[in-house]
Amino acid sequence: MEIKVLGTGCANCKTLEKTVYNALAEMNLDANVEKVEDITKIIAYGVMRTPALVINEKVIFSGRVPSVKELRDIIANNQ
Repeated sequence: MEIKVLGTGCANCKTLEKTVYNALAEMNLDANVEKVEDITKIIAYGVMRTPALVINEKVIFSGRVPSVKELRDIIANNQ
């Protein structure tokens, strides 16, 4: 599974990245997690608000940080 956290480095972007790692650890899942900070690459995904989450090249959400529980559900539904 490929997970990308899109964000330029703001506090919410860092929080989402930590939340992704926490959710994966709780689920005992292994995934390639990449932090994308290049604004050109972020815009290429059609994202206008960060942070955003991309799983297997599909934008799942943008502009918010979900709870660990919600993120576990999102990851489980998009494996």
